[in-house]
Amino acid sequence: PVYFEQLREQGWRWIALGDADYPPLLAQINDPPGVIAVRGSVEALNAPSLAMVGARNASADGLDNSRRFARQLAGSGFVIVSGLALGIDAAAHRGAVSAGRTVAVMGSGPDCIYPPRHGLLASQIVENGGALVSEFAPGARPLPAQFPMRNRIISGLSLATIVVEAAIKSGSLITARTALSQGREVFAIPGGIHNPLSKGCHQLLRDGANWLESVDDIFQAFGDFQRSVEASGIRCDPPALLAHLTSGLNSLDALQERTGMPMPELAGQLADLELEGWVERVAGGYLKRQTSDV
Repeated sequence: PVYFEQLREQGWRWIALGDADYPPLLAQINDPPGVIAVRGSVEALNAPSLAMVGARNASADGLDNSRRFARQLAGSGFVIVSGLALGIDAAAHRGAVSAGRTVAVMGSGPDCIYPPRHGLLASQIVENGGALVSEFAPGARPLPAQFPMRNRIISGLSLATIVVEAAIKSGSLITARTALSQGREVFAIPGGIHNPLSKGCHQLLRDGANWLESVDDIFQAFGDFQRSVEASGIRCDPPALLAHLTSGLNSLDALQERTGMPMPELAGQLADLELEGWVERVAGGYLKRQTSDV
């Protein structure tokens, strides 16, 4: 149709579940979208990612924390995933754009940037190596029922979800619980005891979420991507995970069964191996290369 051709001319493409470019972490959730529309870098959807979510009516401290954490984490190699909403989402995108890459998952069709005031921000995300993502058809307006659907993609793309600031009855808590149901980690930033926008984070911490005070808490959980092999200039021995890969196709499920590793950790290590040239990601899993290309 003409409408789809116009969107393609604007840089949009459609990726189906099962395609080689479909994000492997997203494919592992219980209800992955059958097709996603993507504008920007497809590679950004497959890099180690962290979701950052929180209140639309965020406090000044919350906005500052969102920008600061996003900037530091993006600068360390993580892609920051959020929902392009007002408040914490926008602050996370802006912080990440200043230092690295970010992905915005939309609660509307690809032709409808919401809120409209974030049109420039959306363009900056794409121009700086990130991506826009939507599972909705062109023309779909941002209806309330679509935001929980969007949120499962935000957490599904990510190794972990960070809740920056949230009230006790917040959509961000739903996103966090969705992340837990997907087998992903959840981090929450504590705040003042009299701040109603901290109560949601405190509830998550009581429920067992990871405490987040500095980016070191993230690095301890997932490793510091700044300390890369490329920085040392020395080729390390093949990583231990390679011993579990056969010469044929290796699916994520099969690798998890062989290694016993949590899925987020496994996906993160596979992403590192792909970047270093040890494995090749194809439809359905990974192929082992004989030697690294690096």
